[in-house]
Amino acid sequence: MSYEVSGRIVKIFDTQVFNSGFQKREFVVETQEQYPQPIKLEFFKDKCSVLDKYNEGDQVNVSFNLRGNEYNEKFFVNLQAWKMEKTGQAQGNSDFSEAPIPSASDAPPEEDQEFNDLPF
Repeated sequence: MSYEVSGRIVKIFDTQVFNSGFQKREFVVETQEQYPQPIKLEFFKDKCSVLDKYNEGDQVNVSFNLRGNEYNEKFFVNLQAWKMEKTGQAQGNSDFSEAPIPSASDAPPEEDQEFNDLPF
């Protein structure tokens, strides 16, 4: 299942490269609603370069997958971005909503589409 969030980029972090060669790049989008929320998302692998054409302060719409995993009886949730577009203006009262079904060219790689069923 895919989701979308709209808002302003408030922070773009450097790409992190791990010993295995895996890489990720995190960024924070602040929603434009009555009580703005800073939402941390991340791009993985070759998608890290998507952030190169964006700057802090840009208004964007981000498509992402909600990912959950467990490690040593600790549970984690990641928001794995797979598409981002600039919006021409500030978005009012943005909130999480289900995104339309993406086209095959926009979809994340098949290996990234596996999704663990979460009880919530």
